[in-house]
Parts: sequence; structure tokens; C-alpha cells
Amino acid sequence: MTEQDDFQREFDHSWVAAAEHKEPSARARMLAARWKDNPPGPVPFRGDPGPAAPRRSSWISTTVVVAGVAALILLIGYAQTRSMY
Repeated sequence: MTEQDDFQREFDHSWVAAAEHKEPSARARMLAARWKDNPPGPVPFRGDPGPAAPRRSSWISTTVVVAGVAALILLIGYAQTRSMY
């Protein structure tokens, strides 16, 4: 047999797809075992997300980012002036 024939036999997708029995995944088996004793309750297609959390002002986060960048620029500039002498 050639190497090509071995590869074809090992990865024959049509043979796998034609299999009569397909074993479920580990998660499917775990959920089936769990739900056998305690089945889940009905869940609506799109559940009510509940009340939304209050949004913080975007100005606060913008100010924090700009202040952080300014502090970093000043720190780098200070470090460069200290290393010149």
C-alpha cells in the first residue's frame, strides 16, 4: 500500500458520515445523566433580561484615560531629562 492509500483510509469522511450510530459528546452524555433525575424547567426563547444597571458617565472614564496618558507622558519626559545629566 502506498502512503496516499493509508491517508485516504484513515480520513475517509464519507465512511464516517455514513455511520449508523454516532456517539454523543461528553457534554451531551453529562447533561442527559443530570437531566434524567432533575429535568430543567421551561425557558422562554428570549428571557426578560431584567433591569439594566445604571450607566456611568462617559466623561469619567474619558477623564481617567486622558489623565493616565498625561501622567505617563510626564513620567517618560522626567525620566529622559534625568538620564541626560
